[in-house]
Amino acid sequence: MEYPFGAIERKWQQTWRERRIFNAPQKSDKPKYYVLSMFPYPSGVLHIGHASNYSIGDAITRLKLMEGYSVLQPMGYDSFGMPAENYAILHNSHPRLTTEENIAAMREQFDGMGFGLDWEREVSTCRPEYYRWGQYIFKRMYEKGLVYRKKSFQNWCEDCQTVLANEQVEEGTCWRCHGAVEQKELEQWYFKITDYAEELLDFSKVIDWPERVMTMQKNWINKSEGAKIDFVLENQDTKVPIFTTRPDTIFGVTFMALPPEHPLVQQWLAEPNADAALKDFCHKVINADKMLRSSAETVKEGVFSGKYCINPLNGDRVQIWITNYVLMDYGTGAVMAVPAHDQRDFDFAKKYDIPMKIVIQNPAKSLVLSEMQEAYTEPGIIVNSGKFDGMDSEAAKAAITAWVAENNWGEQTLTYRLRDWGISRQRYWGNPIPVIHCPKCGVVLVPDKDLPVKLPDNVQVGRTTSNPLLSVPEWLNVKCPQCGADARRETDTMDTFVDSSWYFARYADPKNTAQPFDPQLAKYWLPVDQYIGGIEHAVMHLMYARFVHKFMRDMGWVDSDEPFARLLTQGMVTKDGAKMSKSKGNTVDPQYIIDRFGADTLRVFLMFASPPEKDVEWSDDGLMGSFRFLNRVWRLIDTHQELIRKGLETTSDGDLSAEIADLRYHTHFAISRWHDDCLHRMQYNTAIAATMELLNAIIAIKAPEKLNEAELAIYAFACAALPKMLYPFAPHIAEELWQVLGAAKLLHDCGLPKFDKQYLCRDSVTYVVQINGKLRGKLEVPADIDHEELKALALEVENVKRSLEGFSIKKVIVVPGKMVSIAVASS
Repeated sequence: MEYPFGAIERKWQQTWRERRIFNAPQKSDKPKYYVLSMFPYPSGVLHIGHASNYSIGDAITRLKLMEGYSVLQPMGYDSFGMPAENYAILHNSHPRLTTEENIAAMREQFDGMGFGLDWEREVSTCRPEYYRWGQYIFKRMYEKGLVYRKKSFQNWCEDCQTVLANEQVEEGTCWRCHGAVEQKELEQWYFKITDYAEELLDFSKVIDWPERVMTMQKNWINKSEGAKIDFVLENQDTKVPIFTTRPDTIFGVTFMALPPEHPLVQQWLAEPNADAALKDFCHKVINADKMLRSSAETVKEGVFSGKYCINPLNGDRVQIWITNYVLMDYGTGAVMAVPAHDQRDFDFAKKYDIPMKIVIQNPAKSLVLSEMQEAYTEPGIIVNSGKFDGMDSEAAKAAITAWVAENNWGEQTLTYRLRDWGISRQRYWGNPIPVIHCPKCGVVLVPDKDLPVKLPDNVQVGRTTSNPLLSVPEWLNVKCPQCGADARRETDTMDTFVDSSWYFARYADPKNTAQPFDPQLAKYWLPVDQYIGGIEHAVMHLMYARFVHKFMRDMGWVDSDEPFARLLTQGMVTKDGAKMSKSKGNTVDPQYIIDRFGADTLRVFLMFASPPEKDVEWSDDGLMGSFRFLNRVWRLIDTHQELIRKGLETTSDGDLSAEIADLRYHTHFAISRWHDDCLHRMQYNTAIAATMELLNAIIAIKAPEKLNEAELAIYAFACAALPKMLYPFAPHIAEELWQVLGAAKLLHDCGLPKFDKQYLCRDSVTYVVQINGKLRGKLEVPADIDHEELKALALEVENVKRSLEGFSIKKVIVVPGKMVSIAVASS
């Protein structure tokens, strides 16, 4: 009969809850292990990606419990943000109500999957007891000089009515709603993540992170070493600083390129007689996609400003052009252009007939300006550069930089592509920024005793196109806590990535009402030993969390340099080769699968279909295969439970048939593979495959009731290994079968399945014989047989001899311990 998965899963979920198996103690004499999967947005529906992701974390949790660790696997909800606000608007409700309803629904689904989560540590970022401490962290960062406010152009999503960070703009569209993103000048709050840029480039304190993620973060930060040099506007004292990694070409500058967002350009556009063509060009460029603007494929365009600056090294008069390919986000926002030695500048100068000047000569073939068809970008000999003429260009970089510093024209410096983190959002459903604006005192922080600044409930969500918090005057208008004058609250809320940048630490002490968490508890649990989440968070959440963690370390709240020791970026679940989405009609409802086949079946399929870091291609056949596999295990142990229990009480000393000796080898070999796959390689698909192979080896014993005592002990040991090997992946059926076999303890408390190395050596080996890839026979031979003798024996197998008639043998290959492969051709 099919195993009754519904009743079994409900039984064990209740048992685990009642026995509080997954409720981690605050501290323990056991070694600690902290497993954390990125917490979900509470959409109200557990989708198949959630099921896959959290199945990985749960497998690790159960494995570590079996190893004897004190394990923490908490869960919470990333519950602030635009999706929740828009969902509430769509359903004519309030985000607080819809979010809590969705959380309750998802909690039920988490339980239905049987995940071993410590629900006593649950957090939700939209609850005041959590976001109070986000405001507290904001204040401490402000006091340390890591928070400031300034006016600048921002990525603006009109559909969402809010600002987006650069990392949240994907090919010119909003990462959430996919609406067009434009540039809008706004006053915004920033975190000075750039103060930690050098530390964020250092991954020496992580234990195991994917190289791809580290490379993505390093490329995003993009450290450059070079010189800052101050050009000066003609007939003015106004400096125009540039950053260059090529000071050796400074004498060849013939024009300066500025982006439309540059403060000087904005100043010129505000003048009464500003050029109309320049205004139109700037408006067009500002609203273009920043990523496309910096792309090598983008057509380079510009408008001459009519203004000049002076090169401080040689006094040259340099044209200032406004272009579409320079961004304020890198360096100083102004770029010196050397057309003879930079291809982009060369193409632009050719297009607009801007002068060029050779300052690095090709030592192999003298460059002639009129003959140049492309920029010369290789090292060479300095020319047309005053006292530096004749120097090697690489050596000239340091010499010119030193001369610049001596004359106070600039300095040697570093720059980063990484910009400070703009955290302001113009939406209601987010953590209020704890600031009051007073006409007398300016920016005033809300006192700690008044935290949290709670969101008002009576907002006009969906009934206003401006910030909804402006619609609540009794919340907006307050007294200044310093002078008592009439003042106004800050109406921007924080980017939701602020909420998720420290949640992993709150789990260490989630009910603390006096501080974000007890530093001693955080120091015990952190860093997270294994973090699990998608690669899409590489340069947003993962980098922000590292930044905030390092700030908390500097405050003495934590003592580790990194928040996550190990990182696994799991693959997606795809169907028909594409990412699942409602619009494509290729989604799979986990609840439908659980109701018909059980949570264990779903978990085994998701873990068996692919290694955890690779995508899982959904397969109905694969799902049914997992269901049949679990049923075979059930029938085996359910049918022979009395025999197995008897065998577990006997000794394996005695005479063994070749068949049982082979089973003993397969059992210990399978467990050995399982250990390596689970505990070292994290290849859970092959661990499940090893379990399946062991099941096949056990089922091959056709009459176990006829075995002698020694043989029965080996048979029973093999059968009893199955529940332990299944426990991380199919815990419900594993617990039930373990109980059927008479165990007094639950599986998490019974240790890992054990193998004996002495049984991993075989006296004989079974080889299959293939001819042109098709199975034609088998033979049993001594394990240490000579390969030439093995080839000869393979050719004598009756079916092989028949199959070779009419063919000539081209090659015979031995795959040690497995196969003899014969390649033939027609005679």
